[in-house]
Amino acid sequence: MLERIHLSIIREVDRRGSLTAAAEVLCLTQSALSHTIRKLEQQLGTQVWTREGRTLRLTQAGEYLLGLAQRVLPQLDHAERQMAQYAQGQRGTLRIGMECHPCYQWLLKVVAPYLASWPAVDVDVKQKFQFGGLQALSSYEVDLLVTPDPLFKPGLRFVPVFDYEQMLVVGSGHRLAGREFVEPCDLSDEVLITYPVDIERLDIYNGFFVPAGCAPRERKTIETTDIMVQMVAGGRGVAALPGWLVQEYAARMPVVPVRLGRQGIAKQIFLGTREEDAGLDYLEAFVTLARQT
Repeated sequence: MLERIHLSIIREVDRRGSLTAAAEVLCLTQSALSHTIRKLEQQLGTQVWTREGRTLRLTQAGEYLLGLAQRVLPQLDHAERQMAQYAQGQRGTLRIGMECHPCYQWLLKVVAPYLASWPAVDVDVKQKFQFGGLQALSSYEVDLLVTPDPLFKPGLRFVPVFDYEQMLVVGSGHRLAGREFVEPCDLSDEVLITYPVDIERLDIYNGFFVPAGCAPRERKTIETTDIMVQMVAGGRGVAALPGWLVQEYAARMPVVPVRLGRQGIAKQIFLGTREEDAGLDYLEAFVTLARQT
């Protein structure tokens, strides 16, 4: 009764915003798409959509089916890719989601030797999941997640791969450049440059500003690490980055690291995978290599 095409139609109409656009993506005519849903509604005995002018609005039943589509379809897609790889004698593609903005440079050091060791496996890095990768891992959109903020939940496992210290990065001529460490209120007049992440997910707020009841004068967001450090070097603000990354930039740019607080902010990077994938040789090989890099 309920078939994959029904779920695909509901998902695409929600994504594209219209029957016409959804029909084009699914290679259907609009009339065929409408007929398919009408037949489903007759079989179910309830409406999936209601019309409000030119707008389609999901009913309660339609909302349920949309949630089902968002859970089930990625798993079916994943299963089909796996079957195709088995049929072709290939291992396929290892899809890596990034929830760690500054870790891209580190990841490149892992990918190069991995590709050399596993010629039958391709690697695809999906940075669009850098702020919401747990859902992507659970829903089979990625196979492995690089994250500093693991959320231990049933069906997922997280392996620590390396430790690091979150450091303040300032220009070499900045008033704080020679300090051994800074306290939160030392930055109350500063512009803090961060990635475009909710404040609740920023370590410098959670482990530094909030406990002290202090905050920087202003926060600016920049997506690219290179531009962020260029801004710091140019005296436009300060930032918080992994110490190992600051050292790399300090070798070629006029920036220096300063400890955040007397004890510093200790962090770890984790690799997240699904428990059901434990034992996959090419996946385990990547995790092993990452822990050595």
